[in-house]
Amino acid sequence: MGSSRTFDISLDDTTRTQLGEVLQRFFDHGGTLIDSSPMYGSAESVLGELLQGVSNKDVLFAATKVWTDGKESGIQQMGQSMERMHVDRFDLMQIHNLRDWKIHLKTLRDWKEQGKIRYIGITTSHNRAHDELIEALKAERFDFVQFSYNLGNRESEKRLLSLAKDKGIATLINRPFQRGELFQHVKGKSVPDWAGEFDCASWAQFFLKFVLSHPAVTCAIPATSKPRHMADNMAAGFGRLPDDAMRKRMIAHVESL
Repeated sequence: MGSSRTFDISLDDTTRTQLGEVLQRFFDHGGTLIDSSPMYGSAESVLGELLQGVSNKDVLFAATKVWTDGKESGIQQMGQSMERMHVDRFDLMQIHNLRDWKIHLKTLRDWKEQGKIRYIGITTSHNRAHDELIEALKAERFDFVQFSYNLGNRESEKRLLSLAKDKGIATLINRPFQRGELFQHVKGKSVPDWAGEFDCASWAQFFLKFVLSHPAVTCAIPATSKPRHMADNMAAGFGRLPDDAMRKRMIAHVESL
């Protein structure tokens, strides 16, 4: 699950209960990886506080990002992220939107060798940054790469997904719902009956199963602040996935609406 926007809030009794239930349903339905960033305002701190009251969280795969310029600033920021999320070690530390990536990469390699982090990643949320991201992936070794991919934005199919697969780099997919635009596109329309052929019961599952069925995709990180939406999202991780022919049918169907 992602935490951009959804966890960048001030906690009161209502939001504490609601987001605590979001986290609990995430873990109860087999979730592990939670992604955040200093860019997301209070999200790291809110996650850190709420995780203290959640059961089944021992499986947490904690991921965040470094988003600043300069070596010392990066070290300070990553230390602050550990304090905010109440973790002794991040499973994944990513360089956010390629910001000063060559400098941070040196630090991350040192931290990985020291056991402070398990994996190193690099990210973007913008198609315009694909050229620079591809250059980085070709020049250096990364464990993870994060970028946008969804039924309405398939730009990463051209080069990024195949490159990651060829180089054995795990992929995290952000914006699988195109920041909600996909739901607006199908508003008032029913999920087609044939979606049952890959155990799909909602539009959220339709969009997520499209992403997850790509052979180069490791994990999708949708964000939500609603418990029922979390349960719906998590259901996409179960049952059958569409094959290549079905994926083409899904694209054609959504484009026809």
